[in-house]
Amino acid sequence: MTSTKPTNTEVVEEQHHGGHHHPPTTWKTYFTFSTDHKVIGIQYIVTAFVFFLIGGIFAMIIRGELITPESDLVDRTVYNAMFTMHGTIMLFMWTFPVLAGLANYLVPLQIGARDMAFPRLNALAFWMVPVFGIILMASFLVPGGPAQSGWWSYPPVSTQNPTGLLFNGQFLWLIAVALSGISSILGAVNIVTTIFRMRAPGMGFFKMPAYVWTVLSAQMIQLFGLPALTAGAVMLLFDLSVGTSFFDPAKGGDPVLYQHFFWFYSHPAVYVIILPVFGIFSEVFPVYSRKPLFGYKVVAVSSLIITGLSAVVWVHHMFASGTPSWMRMLFMFSTMLISVPTGIKVFAWVGTIWGGKLRLDTPMLFALGGLVMFVFSGITGIMLAAVPVDIHVNNTYFVVGHFHYVIYGATVMGVYAALYHWFPKMTGRMYYEGLGKLHFWLTFIGANLNFFPMHPLGLQGMPRRVASYDPEFAFWNVIASLGGFLLGMSTLPFLLNVISSWADGKKAPDNPWRAIGLEWLVSSPPPIENFEKQLPIVIEEPYGYGKSTPEKLVANPSELN
Repeated sequence: MTSTKPTNTEVVEEQHHGGHHHPPTTWKTYFTFSTDHKVIGIQYIVTAFVFFLIGGIFAMIIRGELITPESDLVDRTVYNAMFTMHGTIMLFMWTFPVLAGLANYLVPLQIGARDMAFPRLNALAFWMVPVFGIILMASFLVPGGPAQSGWWSYPPVSTQNPTGLLFNGQFLWLIAVALSGISSILGAVNIVTTIFRMRAPGMGFFKMPAYVWTVLSAQMIQLFGLPALTAGAVMLLFDLSVGTSFFDPAKGGDPVLYQHFFWFYSHPAVYVIILPVFGIFSEVFPVYSRKPLFGYKVVAVSSLIITGLSAVVWVHHMFASGTPSWMRMLFMFSTMLISVPTGIKVFAWVGTIWGGKLRLDTPMLFALGGLVMFVFSGITGIMLAAVPVDIHVNNTYFVVGHFHYVIYGATVMGVYAALYHWFPKMTGRMYYEGLGKLHFWLTFIGANLNFFPMHPLGLQGMPRRVASYDPEFAFWNVIASLGGFLLGMSTLPFLLNVISSWADGKKAPDNPWRAIGLEWLVSSPPPIENFEKQLPIVIEEPYGYGKSTPEKLVANPSELN
């Protein structure tokens, strides 16, 4: 019996945009409904960075309030609204979209595909981002009052509506979060399908770059976790607007049920965020160490192990929510267990760097800085996994410090490493190395000054989510606020670097880093459909530094030009 399943090549040809020739990419292209995965990737990244700047301004105002014990900068209602918007923007409008942009840009190139599996669906998923971004910002300004219940939006606070107006800030906030979930689910379906069905001939799973493994693992979490959060947001919206009582205990509802819906996705979401960053580290360290990725296959499989274990750790966020003792013990064990595959990756990166010919260019500096801060966040994460410690520091700044070391210290540093590393490929221009290194040191110093003081503050008992506090906490808050202002200013050399080098930087060669990977075998920037004449035929592993040249990754590389 003959199989009717299409080959990789046939699937790619089917998605080949009908073989039409596209006009060259200009700045106007980024304001159109383009189906080119590279255009969509940059649209995601630039849009996310605009919201990153907005969320950063909110953060600096919050740190300005906290530089003194008294609440004397903004009204408490405004503070609570800014606090809510800062967390929401940084997660739903910056972190997820920027990582989606990198995945959109890199995955088809790295697996030898001409585009994503569903280009129009890909474009739709992106254009939902500015839509729910506008709705989210509107929630801060509507007459009914802004959302003030934090980015987690726990009931009963999130179901209170003192104004009686339907279109209040909390209502719009929930609409935005639900749309964000739908957009991310569409993106996950597209990316998973692309990786499974559109790899170049010869590219088995263990010839995929580690970055593709981590993106696949992260998007599988999106598929099983996001429906829970989206459903919880819709149920909360019904409680707020049409009088249902899913989470109202006075009417037979259960507010703790919402916490389960929320954290069943929102803790695995940390792995959705950090896994692609792990992939970035696994791409950057071999290039700038000139060594193969240590333990490549184990590193790849550890991503899938993290995906599986991420489904059984969410209750550690609820140790103080009346959780039974047996459940506390079970989830303490599962939370500590997930550190094992994570630790495997850390040891692999150290093994890659050790004895290498290190080149401390900007991408390598950001990757090293992100690794250092991730290891610190992992240590505090293990502390929080232990029930006695978690109960002691629950709802304190210790938790905030741990979270920000993961989300900013590791994730944002990793994103910067990726943006600098692939900037020549995306733009065809070289960035300015001096500005890049200045950006790194301002970011690294500012982040540690901002987030490290939160740990002693939490151990001393300072509660989070407050606008005023006991004067005994003033010293560490001053340090944190000064670090926050420095961190905010650190984006200026990055913006100057990107804008000036993109507009008038030195023209980039196709492979400025002498890296091994399919994306480095095409022009900078790549042509519209990546591999225009013939798809590459992969014959080597992706990390052959010291064993092969970039051209030996594929058969007949001359046919790519």
